[in-house]
Amino acid sequence: MPFPSMADSTPRIEQQPAQGDGRVRIAGDWTAGSFARPGLVKSLEAALDAAARAAKGWDLAGVTHLDHVGAQLLWDHWGRKWPETIDLPAHQRAVLERVAKFTVQPPPPKKRSLRSIYLGFGESLLHVGDHLKSMLALIGQLALNLGKLARAPHEGPWRDVSGNLYRIGATALPITALVGTLIGVVLAYLTSQQLKQFGADAFIVNILGVALIRELGPMLAAILIAGRSGSAITAQIGVMRVTDELDAMSVMGISHSFRLVMPRAIALAIAMPLISTWTTLCALAGGMFAADISLGITPTFFMNALPQAVQFNTLVLAVSKSVVFGFLIALIGCHFGLRVKPDTQSLGEGTTASVVTSITVVILVDALFAVVFKDVGI
Repeated sequence: MPFPSMADSTPRIEQQPAQGDGRVRIAGDWTAGSFARPGLVKSLEAALDAAARAAKGWDLAGVTHLDHVGAQLLWDHWGRKWPETIDLPAHQRAVLERVAKFTVQPPPPKKRSLRSIYLGFGESLLHVGDHLKSMLALIGQLALNLGKLARAPHEGPWRDVSGNLYRIGATALPITALVGTLIGVVLAYLTSQQLKQFGADAFIVNILGVALIRELGPMLAAILIAGRSGSAITAQIGVMRVTDELDAMSVMGISHSFRLVMPRAIALAIAMPLISTWTTLCALAGGMFAADISLGITPTFFMNALPQAVQFNTLVLAVSKSVVFGFLIALIGCHFGLRVKPDTQSLGEGTTASVVTSITVVILVDALFAVVFKDVGI
């Protein structure tokens, strides 16, 4: 008896519905070993999808071997139901019936009732309330630690404060300078196009001064620090949770709030106004350069007119906002870091939530400052 050739054992579709009586004839070995050839499964799936749309019946008489893998492939492309007309031997039918019996049907989509929506909303409120409760406890403990530091400054974690000042502040200067300069250039170019129409070229100094010093400089710096340093704070504390360092600190009687939260809050509250000022100066330099090119406003005129356009109260407001932004970013980063569970998935989720929450809180607080202090420096 001659052995079948490789071509004879290859799973294939010998006749498409459009080539004869509308029946699809398949042949070959429909087994797991045959499907191991590169690219064969994809080509068979495409052919089966095309044939299933127009097939009037299926003929499996040419199939030499059929196992559960091949039967599952056919069953899935039949829409997990028997075709109206099918011709196959009894042993192949037994394999297909076994696959049909144990194939799990996808559950129908559940319609959300008013009760489930109500319970989901309540669960969300409880989740937010739990975060607010933890944040409030963190703020209260930080206030107690600051009081302890004021009574005994020599016991403070000053090395941690200086280290965080360097990592959060000094290393962030290049990126904030680049982004601030580009923002200043873009804002100056867009503003100059409108001012040219009214012959009000000199007012570009007022627009850039107020916009950059009062709003864009502090908020832009805060958003960059929230994405850069806020995520780093959460990741650092989260890794300490994963490696059981936080538990070790608790065993040794070392306060998480005093040694982890307070140094980062102090460092960010100090570094944030400095970074904000640096970002604003770079943005003003970029805007001054663009104003010189687009409107012919010389740097000398720009620098002389800027103090008249921006009042001292505006500078105080910008610095005050930056201190609040830094304090909040540090607290949010520490809050999500301390809530990380000892697994890598929770670490990633906590870092993402920290960045999103920090940026959202910065924008909300900035809007609150804009409304409350709308008459300051204007």
